[in-house]
Amino acid sequence: MAAPFTLPAGTAADRLDALDALLRFGAGQDLRDRALFESAFTADATLDFTQPAARFGVHVDVFAGRDSVVSTIFANIAPLDTTHTVTNGRVHVEGDTARLMALVEAQHVQRAAPSRRLLLKNWYDVDLRREAGTWRMARVRIDNVWFEGEAAVLFG
Repeated sequence: MAAPFTLPAGTAADRLDALDALLRFGAGQDLRDRALFESAFTADATLDFTQPAARFGVHVDVFAGRDSVVSTIFANIAPLDTTHTVTNGRVHVEGDTARLMALVEAQHVQRAAPSRRLLLKNWYDVDLRREAGTWRMARVRIDNVWFEGEAAVLFG
């Protein structure tokens, strides 16, 4: 995980708007709203889920490009119900760029077998850019803190 940063900079409105990109990420999955999810990312975004996958003995490459991120995530959650809870968000804004760190709890439940679940508690380290007045995530690194449940729910 990246080193902590100093006190937040930027206006409260900018920090809240930047945090909204991560909220769109979670809500887009939970509501199965592809457009909302896609709105969270820049076109050249990367999403690094390598550390959590490695904890389960799975190798995944870093997802590169919004289209790859969106299609890969939506393919993986298609048979699932998900809920994402974002807490402890810290945002540091400098002009049209920002850095965000937050804890995200992500519950994954197999729709066809609701007793099969995987609960992840992850740190998110995110670089954002403001594009046309909207904050979007350009780089997302996810590090798992703890989990409970079956890895196969998410990783097949």
